[in-house]
Amino acid sequence: MTTGVWLLRRILQAVLVVLAMSVIVFVGMHFVGSPVDVLLSQESTLEDRERLIRDLGLDQPIWIQYVNFLVSALHGEMGRSFVYNTPAVTLILQRLPATLELAFAALILAVVIGVPLGLFAGLKPNNPLARLITTGSILGFSLPTFWVGLLLIMVFSVQMGLLPASGRGETVRFLGAEWSFPTLDGLRHLILPAINLSLFKVSMVIRLTRSGVREVVALDYVKFARAKGLSPLRIVRMHILRNTMIPLVTVLGLELGSTIAFAVVTESIFAWPGAGKLILDSINALDRPVVVAYLLVVVTLFVTINLIVDILYRILDPRVRIGGGAR
Repeated sequence: MTTGVWLLRRILQAVLVVLAMSVIVFVGMHFVGSPVDVLLSQESTLEDRERLIRDLGLDQPIWIQYVNFLVSALHGEMGRSFVYNTPAVTLILQRLPATLELAFAALILAVVIGVPLGLFAGLKPNNPLARLITTGSILGFSLPTFWVGLLLIMVFSVQMGLLPASGRGETVRFLGAEWSFPTLDGLRHLILPAINLSLFKVSMVIRLTRSGVREVVALDYVKFARAKGLSPLRIVRMHILRNTMIPLVTVLGLELGSTIAFAVVTESIFAWPGAGKLILDSINALDRPVVVAYLLVVVTLFVTINLIVDILYRILDPRVRIGGGAR
């Protein structure tokens, strides 16, 4: 199978996944409840209710509503927010850069911290420090995110006064969006929420890296490299770490999508103005266009990340053939 055919097949699969997800979400939101009950006050009359239903297009059959949504989506629109009376995509794109920035910062922390610690724990399994690292990684899976976030605020913001507890700080406009990381004040605001969001990822990377290293060091080609007299650093860099990173790339790619999708807890704790807070408010208000648009954006990110992971698999391990093992 050629590269072009493989890419075309992957793109068609991605389109089908997004389409199926749009049907599930659209129908699901229809049965959850009516936004009219949320938007209208108790003093509203029956005429007010009927007028609002017509204005929102909720008087039409659900399949017509979905077709209208699909046609609008093909033109880059996904309806207007019932609450804000603003295009849903515009609302999401205004908040999404903050969420992306937070998610990427958390993932970078997970790699920078987790890979070296996991590599050390895998190469020196009997070392007391390695055992401490392995045992300590369990905390990342066990501690609740909201509790860790409050603890970070209490220690580093309230008691020590080192880092701000909320907000995004000073931002710089770049590529049509506002970003915090280019400024010192923005970085100070980013540190605590990024640490909080990365805690689970750090523990996961430590465990995966350690397991991968323990598996790779026992293989014949590593023993052969030692027998050839290659330096330990070269063996670790060229043979152990590279092969350990192959499954790690897949997991991190999928975790990036989940981090973007489920950053709502961290954003709420640190008042981070991302898409997570927006979707939470929209769910409470049954703001269907915003919820559907957000979930479709997240699904699109997921399938895009999956495609990138497949390509990285090919780069990292030439043995993986496009028509074979990579999925």
